[in-house]
Amino acid sequence: MTATHAFWLAGRQATGETTFDVTSPWDGHLVGQVSVPTEAQVEEAVAAAHAVVDEFAATPAHVRAAALDHVSKRLAERTEEIARLITAENGKPLKWARGEVGRAVSVFRFAAEEARRFNGGEAQRLDTDAGGTGRLALTRRFPKGVVLGIAPFNFPLNLCAHKVAPAIAVGAPIILKPAPATPISALIIGELLAETDLPAGSWSVLPVPNDRMPALVQDERLPVISFTGSDKVGYAIQQSVPHKHCTLELGGNAAAVVLADWSSEEDLDWAATRIATFSNYQGGQSCISVQRVIADASVYDRLVPKIVAAVEAQGTGDPTDEATEVGPLVSEDAAKRVEAWVDEAVKGGAALLTGGKREGATYAPTVLADLPTDVTLACEEVFGPVLTLHKVDGEAAAFAEVNNSKFGLQTGVFTHDLQTAFRAHRALEVGGVIIGDVPSYRADQMPYGGVKQSGVGREGVAYAMDDYTYERVLVLTGLAL
Repeated sequence: MTATHAFWLAGRQATGETTFDVTSPWDGHLVGQVSVPTEAQVEEAVAAAHAVVDEFAATPAHVRAAALDHVSKRLAERTEEIARLITAENGKPLKWARGEVGRAVSVFRFAAEEARRFNGGEAQRLDTDAGGTGRLALTRRFPKGVVLGIAPFNFPLNLCAHKVAPAIAVGAPIILKPAPATPISALIIGELLAETDLPAGSWSVLPVPNDRMPALVQDERLPVISFTGSDKVGYAIQQSVPHKHCTLELGGNAAAVVLADWSSEEDLDWAATRIATFSNYQGGQSCISVQRVIADASVYDRLVPKIVAAVEAQGTGDPTDEATEVGPLVSEDAAKRVEAWVDEAVKGGAALLTGGKREGATYAPTVLADLPTDVTLACEEVFGPVLTLHKVDGEAAAFAEVNNSKFGLQTGVFTHDLQTAFRAHRALEVGGVIIGDVPSYRADQMPYGGVKQSGVGREGVAYAMDDYTYERVLVLTGLAL
């Protein structure tokens, strides 16, 4: 690892005139310096991507698939190195960082597989009416143009992979803007792409500061925007460019519902362990971490002490320690915000069952009960290791409580009943319903995204490929069908 990290401009390394420091949220040590592209270099990258649109769309599938396979294999070979880099710049404990690298390996592999079978075309006979006699429609998908991928800090490798891999799979050039707090992981992707035979202008990784993002968003040569981040920023982007195609993966305050039939000691132990783990993994900095537990009154009193004990058993501390489950938040300011929200809730009458303490950028895993409905924690995404408990009477009340939110990303429902599972699937206003587990489960090949203020569009490799492309029909005439 060099002291100063170059960025990737149209497939080659480049440096700008200034740098910024990337520091560890755990102990503040310097992880590395990153070079910042000048405005002229950003213009060069965008112009190169725009110029190669047609060439890249026509690139043979085997070339794109081979490049994606290469990145997948190289990520796997460098898993430990990259995991330690993620831990250093993000504060994510090593066990979760290794898992993130493994997921990125899969994302590029899935994209390679999809690239090989993408766009086979769908034939449709048009002679179902007399006017279509002898006519056949062939529908294929074509890239909408250059993709601007804007990635967050919480999954600095895998969420970059979810922007880059589908774009390459369909032959759409991409400009990737990583989060300023965690750009070095994204630059690794550039390093591996540079080892492939992709057209030089087909990808760039540009660590520009956030205040320069609006100019990229407004650029007419970037017709597709894929953004993962806060709802406030995401909808501001969408409103500023209503004529562009925007995929927005935004926030949530995900619920885990524990229903009356999930009642044995083994059931409740499992639910408590999963809830405790996935309300706190990565410091709670996941859009689908468990923020709310909605439990039927018949199991609530038995479940609560199990959850509290499981939360208190979470190992906190140095993220490079193999035993650490919960590390720091991305910054001390982020931890202070969580602290302020919890303090507000407690002053408003919430019962603090465990946690509630901050040390630097680390906030202790926290459980609250009796949350007032008018406090920030009740309606916003905490994005920290905080869990709130809610008692309800019956399935209908539980599902109503889930839907009593401006967000709708994913929900976990602990039930054994298949009919209940289907009712949950129909009733819950979310993008995904996970039965028998927490809402934090995500397979990178499945459709992932939300409703309401959790965003628009879907990620998951094949679904993002659809998002980056449009259907174009070819009608053939005079055929003997």
